[in-house]
Amino acid sequence: MSERILLNAFDMACVGHQSTGLWTHPDDQGHRYRDLDYWTDLAKLLERGGFDALFLADVLGVYDVYGGSRDAAVRAAAQVPVNDPIMAVPAMAAVTSRLGFGVTVSLAYEQPYALARRMSTLDHLTKGRIGWNIVTSYLDSAARNLGRGQQIPHDERYEMAEEYLEVCYKLWEGSWESDAVVRDAARGVFTDPAKVHDIEHKGRYFEVPGPFLCEPSPQRTPVLFQAGASPRGTRFAGTHAEAVFVNGPNPGVVRRSVDAVRTAAREAGRDPRSVKVFAMLTPVTGESDALARAKFESYLEHASEEGAMALFGGWTGVDLAGAPSEQRLEYVETDANRSALASFTTADPDRAWTVGELARFIAVGGRGPVVVGSGVTVADELERWVSEADVDGFNLAYAVTPGTFVDFVEHVVPELRRRGRARDSYPAGTLRENLGAAPGPLLAADHPGARYRLG
Repeated sequence: MSERILLNAFDMACVGHQSTGLWTHPDDQGHRYRDLDYWTDLAKLLERGGFDALFLADVLGVYDVYGGSRDAAVRAAAQVPVNDPIMAVPAMAAVTSRLGFGVTVSLAYEQPYALARRMSTLDHLTKGRIGWNIVTSYLDSAARNLGRGQQIPHDERYEMAEEYLEVCYKLWEGSWESDAVVRDAARGVFTDPAKVHDIEHKGRYFEVPGPFLCEPSPQRTPVLFQAGASPRGTRFAGTHAEAVFVNGPNPGVVRRSVDAVRTAAREAGRDPRSVKVFAMLTPVTGESDALARAKFESYLEHASEEGAMALFGGWTGVDLAGAPSEQRLEYVETDANRSALASFTTADPDRAWTVGELARFIAVGGRGPVVVGSGVTVADELERWVSEADVDGFNLAYAVTPGTFVDFVEHVVPELRRRGRARDSYPAGTLRENLGAAPGPLLAADHPGARYRLG
């Protein structure tokens, strides 16, 4: 049997996520992001399709770099308006039993003591199906509105993240012993006080004496996702991440990121294959290649290149407003998302992107490629990416929602199952086990967080 391809659906609690302007397409229901039924129906669809998780992105600010204004993003509904990604998770967990949920929460603006409790609560309520996508935030607009004059410098954000994770590991793994809760009604003892410990953390950024507020959840530490691909972000991912989200326009660009992550994991003393790598990709599929192509052409008619440039400006901190369509992109150092700009400049020495090409590429599918074709054609392309880029699976973005996911479950999943590349059922209960990130529900023994675990 061929190795299974891991599948996440990539979404966001907003109107338009990666494909700007597609909210105007008659098949799109992005405006239903406010409705709980949208999310519960999506969760049931994804579990029926054997998806590993619904991966929910988030931002804490508006995209206001392009033209020095937020107007382009607001007009195109480019990740604004946007709701909190966490709120719908318990409801989705209630209508599913195996689908995981990866939620994006920035550590830049929340104390680890509070965030750790939210993650443990979600892990309890989902019975061990929660993952945390660790981000340090890249938007200056978020920094201004959350109490900082400007963004924390790029590499310092990761230094803070290192200590942040240390605090979380101490809370999740090192405060409550596994048998602390005894529920002894005869003695009137719910928890043995001798088995609950202060963490006594005092560092450069945080001071947390402890103890933790939550009893150990099914996974203790949620599955740790991470998406930074800069040199500092890659080192952080190799140390901490169990699943890494990478972006790039082709397998060659992505392969460089994958190799770097696996090397970083090996240097951190971890099994490099235990880190599951997901590439972003947008599938446009139908009953035949011709029908899928017609569908894609209709999406292009509704796409907003201005909205795409608003996204690019927010990702990179680079304002391309007024730049000629034929102008070539060049890499510059910013404190935004450095890997976003690198993937269109320095990462691929064989491709020079112009501003016009960039706008057209991002408008449908964002930073990742769009694969158009029948179920067989899309499955072929997924297998090619797995082979050439050495990824374990995909974060599948949508062109229209939920139609892109409906089409994928209808046309691609059966073909993947026929090839032994997708599952018919889930073997385990927790997200960590279903991803194969560890042999059980807890962090793998070679993960740095496991060193803090009490009995």
